[in-house]
Amino acid sequence: MLELGAGGELLVARLRAALSALLLLLPLAGALSGADVGETVIGLGAAVFVNLMAQIWLALARDRRRHAWLPYATSAYDVTTTTGVLALLSLGDRVAGMNSMVVWSFYLIAIAMTALRNDGRLTLFAGALAMLQYGVLVAVLFAGAQAPEQLVSADYGTGTVANQLERLLVLLLMTVLTACIVHRMQRLVQMSGRDGLTGLPNRMWLLQHMPHVFENLRDGRSLSVALVDLDRFRLVNDEIGRPDADRALRHAVAILSQGLHEGERLVRLGGEEFVALLHCPLGTAWERMEHLRRSLWDQPFHPGRGLDPQRLSFSAGLSAWPQDGDDLSRLLGAADRRLQVGKAQGGNRVMARDP
Repeated sequence: MLELGAGGELLVARLRAALSALLLLLPLAGALSGADVGETVIGLGAAVFVNLMAQIWLALARDRRRHAWLPYATSAYDVTTTTGVLALLSLGDRVAGMNSMVVWSFYLIAIAMTALRNDGRLTLFAGALAMLQYGVLVAVLFAGAQAPEQLVSADYGTGTVANQLERLLVLLLMTVLTACIVHRMQRLVQMSGRDGLTGLPNRMWLLQHMPHVFENLRDGRSLSVALVDLDRFRLVNDEIGRPDADRALRHAVAILSQGLHEGERLVRLGGEEFVALLHCPLGTAWERMEHLRRSLWDQPFHPGRGLDPQRLSFSAGLSAWPQDGDDLSRLLGAADRRLQVGKAQGGNRVMARDP
């Protein structure tokens, strides 16, 4: 779900741009209904500003580079813009900054939109920032009131402490609810991100996990991707039958998994195709995969029931970040290109370079 990462942020940026365009209708609706001219001008100015900013955020979200700070920056912007508009409204009518339901509701929208990034930390950040900014704004408005009459408005009613505490409580409830939704989505993805036969992470898990892997690479770690395909495994399946072939597949997985270091992963893409995420340079990754290739060949699978032992082999194509690509698609593409070269040369070999 986080491979929507740029995807999740891009979706939010598009949604923000669409909502910002709709905001241009609010000042028009207010003017037609006889709203105060000053408030209409503030609303129009704010709508123009958020539309310009929405296009800037959209351009950044479309950038192929992964900006780890972008979701936090845009969430802070969504919350702070809402606070800014409420502060501007309070200049004309102190109570408007407290009781404007339309503008205040954008806090809830900002918190809810964080769920589209599938990151609970972001939800908690946006919710805490909204409560902090709104709490400070309300405290300043109450402290600046010289007389009780300044907390009464013909258009917005009376500003009371109890009413503002209720709004802060609603922001807290919205934050908790959104965080629970994000947590539930993550759990569902985690449950569906396992291969039933081998217990390995599957393609969905890979798509969800890779944005975190790339984010951690900024700390100077290496990453090599090995695309592994068992050679002629369908013939093994035909010779010993499906149940024993499943056991043979688990036998291969056990040997491949033995070569992983802490923090590394073996992922089953489907069938007899796997991806190994290795935190080492390309040359070291080749040596390790070559050792695993020999180990698998030297440890044949014994199906039993009088059947002959089956020697298993694999071909693998390697790619390295960032030389061969800075995203999962490019890395897998480079690895697959080398894998196909190895297959064309008879299989049972590891390829780390283009011919």
